[in-house]
Amino acid sequence: MLQVPLREQPNNNNMASTKAVILVGGPSRGTRFRPLSLDVPKPLFEVAGHPIISHSLKAVAKVPGLREVILVGYYDESVFRDFIKDASKEFPHLRIQYLREYTALGTAGGLYHFRDAILKNKPERFFVLNSDVCCSFPLGEMLKLFEEKDAEAVILGTRVSNEAATNFGCIVSDAHTKRVLHYVEKPESHISNLINCGVYLFATECIFPSIRSVIKRRATRPRLLSYPSSDNLDSSFIAEDDDAEKPEVLRLEQDILSDLADSNRFFVHETKDFWRQIKTAGSAVPANALYLQKAFQAQSEELTPPSAFIVPPVYIHPTAQVDPTAKLGPNVSVGPRAVIGAGARVKEAIILEDAEIKHDACVLYSIIGWGSRVGAWARVEGTPTPAGSHSTSIIKNGVKVQSITILGKECGVGDEVRVQNCVCLPYKELKRDVTNEVIM
Repeated sequence: MLQVPLREQPNNNNMASTKAVILVGGPSRGTRFRPLSLDVPKPLFEVAGHPIISHSLKAVAKVPGLREVILVGYYDESVFRDFIKDASKEFPHLRIQYLREYTALGTAGGLYHFRDAILKNKPERFFVLNSDVCCSFPLGEMLKLFEEKDAEAVILGTRVSNEAATNFGCIVSDAHTKRVLHYVEKPESHISNLINCGVYLFATECIFPSIRSVIKRRATRPRLLSYPSSDNLDSSFIAEDDDAEKPEVLRLEQDILSDLADSNRFFVHETKDFWRQIKTAGSAVPANALYLQKAFQAQSEELTPPSAFIVPPVYIHPTAQVDPTAKLGPNVSVGPRAVIGAGARVKEAIILEDAEIKHDACVLYSIIGWGSRVGAWARVEGTPTPAGSHSTSIIKNGVKVQSITILGKECGVGDEVRVQNCVCLPYKELKRDVTNEVIM
């Protein structure tokens, strides 16, 4: 267990009433985030100038009376050590700790496994946030609805197209009372275009008994195997012997939420603001755009002021070197020590640490990896997708390809070379034009 002691802890009787849990996953997940996750764990990948997880942590830090945040995952403890140290300085009122699962337990299994830590100091409720969610995190509104309805649970929902809805958990709700009537994870046919955003608020007195009842129900099923328990894991966790999943896996989405819908105290707060998942590596680019636009609307001083060569919003790290004749934006993030040469054009892109874009190069709808180089007059580009799309793949010549071009760590693109709709694994040199390929 990794944690940083709480500093400046106020004497507040309501301090323990609300906690937050951020689910960060582990190294065996996030495979769709490759090649970026080969070098940096997905929660720590920088979007709009900050690690993905920091955007949710900032939202949690604004909840009145919330003083404790627990990160749950199965990365090694060392992965989040520096992040927690820095975050604890930025948010001195928060006690931030990382609890490591011994294996992937699922979104509900991880909560149940660490229930004693979550229940410490007797919080009345706690938020649960998936770290790979990009949104404005309206936690205050969720808390207000929770209190107004005396709820057992509140889920954050949003509307998507009918075609996209079946790729997510779908919520059927009472439009007047906001009560959840029915929940189905990735239904085979259309039932609703109101989907699960992966942000929850649970009453502690209700959610753990609900998980416990699912565990007991599993125990009565035929053809089940019992697995040895660890010192810290309830021995009643079981799994099907013909299931390819790991033992003890319990998921909120598939195993718990449909049961909660049978109660009369499960409600949905529907956000009208932006939302999307950060699942694939390419999805970091639209997420980068959404967070930059939010920062621009808030008049964040982190962003570079607009000018003839800066089309807002644009984030440039203070250590980056950008030639004054290079044109950047909209929706561009430039990382530490990156170098962008004269006459370069960068749009809808993430330029990572130590990358170099030489003079007159063009980078559009792309991610340029750590230490990668784009040659003079080269063109690295993806393909724009509709603003409301929740996919970063497109069909080219009958084949599904990434709409975002991604260069992994320390890749090289030669002078005057064109790279379009490609994913390039680390340490590759591209000396010829490439289109619609995965370069391994």
